[in-house]
Amino acid sequence: MRKSLSFIILMIVCLSTYAQKTNVKHEFRFAENQVKLMLHEIKNQSPVSNEVSPRTLENGKLKLSDSGDWTSGFFPGILWYLYEYTGDKKWSSEAEKFTANLKNQEYNKGTHDLGLMLYTSFGNGYRLTNDNNYKQVIINAAKSLSTRFNPKAGVIKSWDHREDLWTYPVIIDNMMNLELLFEATKLSGDSSFYNIAVQHANNTLKNHFRKDYSSYHVVDYNPKNGTVIKKTTHQGYSNESSWSRGQAWGLYGFTMCFRETGDSTYLKQAEHIANYILTSPKIPKDMIPYWDYDDPAIPNAPRDASAAAITSSALFELASQTKSTYYEEKAQKILESLSEHYKSPKNGDMGFILEHSTGHKPYNSEVDVPIIYADYYYIEALLRSQKSYFKIDS
Repeated sequence: MRKSLSFIILMIVCLSTYAQKTNVKHEFRFAENQVKLMLHEIKNQSPVSNEVSPRTLENGKLKLSDSGDWTSGFFPGILWYLYEYTGDKKWSSEAEKFTANLKNQEYNKGTHDLGLMLYTSFGNGYRLTNDNNYKQVIINAAKSLSTRFNPKAGVIKSWDHREDLWTYPVIIDNMMNLELLFEATKLSGDSSFYNIAVQHANNTLKNHFRKDYSSYHVVDYNPKNGTVIKKTTHQGYSNESSWSRGQAWGLYGFTMCFRETGDSTYLKQAEHIANYILTSPKIPKDMIPYWDYDDPAIPNAPRDASAAAITSSALFELASQTKSTYYEEKAQKILESLSEHYKSPKNGDMGFILEHSTGHKPYNSEVDVPIIYADYYYIEALLRSQKSYFKIDS
């Protein structure tokens, strides 16, 4: 009995020591410095009309996106996270400005990405300020997103373009927009948003995953009866390959769905996806995946730091839901790798925080560059690491 107790204490000490490796205070100081630089670069740039948020670097120059771009909410979200960590109102002041630039999207019915655009910005803003104006934007955006739901198919349509390729395409990324719907039900009392989110999650669980719990990128549905027409890819290497960011979206999405519903089916799915990611022989030792697990060019294929950041953030939440030190340890390992080997140079990269992300490799777009959503989920992972089972240095 005494030996067993000693072993348990030793394991706790070892895990706690491991968890101390990422210095959150240091990483936030670095992030603050970089974001100050980015704000300076944005002000010095002469943006085209409606360009409101930084997205990436293109030919060494800062590339901004318009308010309707799916990435537009991440920079306001980073500003809100900096305010949350520091309590410094200079960050909330900047967050308010950049969040306000997206208000014109609350009635946009032409995109499935209103969650990624408006929950990262207005959602975080409302969580930290209780501003009723933000609350109404969240509800209005949920109403807009709901118009893309087809009851017969039981899913939210992702894209309206390229009708020559698909009829009713749904991408795994769309799991990330369900959080907006769950929140809208809590804020409005209207259960229709919740019901849509659950139906979409259920059908994604049913149709998007292979037997090994890797995910297809695009599932094309027949909108008349919900049958699957085909399973394919748009951003991965091939239809049957595992696009790394897609696996991360699935892990994050189903972990979030368990948090919002308490349905253990979602928890089991999240754990299966986590197991696929964490035990795959295709994952490098530093746990920063290649852009697609099945690219034959590996090990000479580009990495995707954004997939790693999303995965780390999701694993921290999964650890908090399950009290699993295993998920905690893996989340910390990814965070440590990003912090030590994937950060931008100090005062470099126009203020981005992480390098080596891959946006759309088949189109040779945003390959091995900083991308704003990698920074957002990295900062979110840092914040979540503080609330995790084993506290880390803050």
